[in-house]
Amino acid sequence: MKERLDRAFSELMSGGAVQPTPAADFEGVALERRSIAEQVASRILALVKSGNLKSGDRLPTEQQMGVALGISRPALREALKALTVLGVLESRQGGRYTVTDLSPSRLVAPLQFIMFVKNYDVDAHFEARAAVDLELVRLCSARATEEERKKILRLAEDGRAFVSDPVGFRVLDFEFHQTINEAARSMLLGMIAQGLYDIALDVRRIAVETPGAIPVSVNDHLLIARAIVAGNAGAAVAAYRGHLDHVRETTERALAEIERQKANASQANAAPRRSRRRRAL
Repeated sequence: MKERLDRAFSELMSGGAVQPTPAADFEGVALERRSIAEQVASRILALVKSGNLKSGDRLPTEQQMGVALGISRPALREALKALTVLGVLESRQGGRYTVTDLSPSRLVAPLQFIMFVKNYDVDAHFEARAAVDLELVRLCSARATEEERKKILRLAEDGRAFVSDPVGFRVLDFEFHQTINEAARSMLLGMIAQGLYDIALDVRRIAVETPGAIPVSVNDHLLIARAIVAGNAGAAVAAYRGHLDHVRETTERALAEIERQKANASQANAAPRRSRRRRAL
């Protein structure tokens, strides 16, 4: 079955003629626990992972894929929509599906959406960040090149110039953490870390403006950077753990401020309504 699907996609991507797939070739598929749509989605993912489908490649038409795979259009559309939600495919004008740029921010979008619809959970977010970020800084301490260590230290030192510039510091903060992630040379962990970093950015924009927040982060960055330069993984992890604790504290204060503002706005909007009701009586 796997070889048959690979041949079908190979023929389609090379522009070769497509012949209807005999039903006998798909015998036994119904016995598998996964649905047809799940199997098709898995096969397309396998083609992306193997490099047979790359960013920017257009998939064949739904009709061509349906014929090649021997499945109905509704089942195929279910698979394509699932891969669209995951950020692997996007629908372009004309109805053809294209492989996305597969950027980390796109691929973790479903995670960000789940965090949004279920309400932002500080505990869950920072528990995940600790699990991923602390491992990355440990790896960075061991794997970073001399040039990367110098860059991390330079970015940490440059933070001193932005203690009164929240916008500038946010840009530098992203570069600092991204450099650590890249120097760790762990692609998958780095992608996850970037996605976790992007969650609740609107809250952190408020948090970074909390009085004293930037100087604390600048000091944290310096401690992390110096430990990385020294190749001291234990000290780097300890400094990063302290940094996450500080970021969490300012995040919680920002959330409390957002809730306070919402409550005030709600009360302000309710007052005119009560006044109108009294006049009506």
